[in-house]
Amino acid sequence: MTRPGKKRARAVSGAPGGSRHDEPGEGGADEAVTFIAEQVGALRKLAERHKLDVLHYLLGMTKLEADEHLRLRSKRKLS
Repeated sequence: MTRPGKKRARAVSGAPGGSRHDEPGEGGADEAVTFIAEQVGALRKLAERHKLDVLHYLLGMTKLEADEHLRLRSKRKLS
């Protein structure tokens, strides 16, 4: 049990540098955004099929944001 106001120490990840963005088994931010864009696309189609208009709209916005992130990332890598 911890005392009030005292924080527990966090476990350090096995990854060099201990970055939470590069956890073992994950491909990094670009791979995560690509995966999210793919999954959101499928969820958006499902929402459309069931006439869930607000979810369809919000998932569309999420897909646009993910695609924009990937577009800007690839643009930076080219220069």
